[in-house]
Amino acid sequence: MAGLIEGGRIPRAPFGRLRALSEVEGRDGWTVADPIATSEAEKRHLAERDFVYGIADILRLLPHRYPFLLVDRILELEPEMRVVGLKNVTINEPFFQGHFPGAPVMPGVLIIEAMAQTGGVLIFRDLPNREEKLVYFTGIEDARFRRPVVPGDQLRLEMKTVSRRNDFGKMHGKATVDGKLAAEATLLFAIVPRPGT
Repeated sequence: MAGLIEGGRIPRAPFGRLRALSEVEGRDGWTVADPIATSEAEKRHLAERDFVYGIADILRLLPHRYPFLLVDRILELEPEMRVVGLKNVTINEPFFQGHFPGAPVMPGVLIIEAMAQTGGVLIFRDLPNREEKLVYFTGIEDARFRRPVVPGDQLRLEMKTVSRRNDFGKMHGKATVDGKLAAEATLLFAIVPRPGT
């Protein structure tokens, strides 16, 4: 995003990019930093970074934690429509110890889970009382795996909303490495109350 923050206002980027968790859309087409939810350090960096959410933002949105948090950054976000996330695949991932020794390959089910978590950012972002809710898989359709994902790969995860009705929905996702399709699937989900709340 070019330009500096002027008077607490940040020009809106094309296609809804570079919107932080603490930003709100102003009526006049500007993105306005929420003074209550935004720290001073975050305000300074909103105009400088080339991603929407970093890991701290993702941890505030998603209930997942290490070793099962599988999205590192959100690169693009169009509210209620589309989200693009990034997973840096490293040899330090615990699943590589057994999948497969001497020939590490990221399990396909974890690629699907990374896609789901990326979609979860889109869902949880605007969900009221999100700390009292969870998003569950209700189905996976047409999952296809096109190439192995190995340590050193950067997995780009793009999720698009296909349909959404109340607490149920469907998203289609693609996972790519260096522009080449690694996996794709349609994921169905349900928003449910978190047990114990």
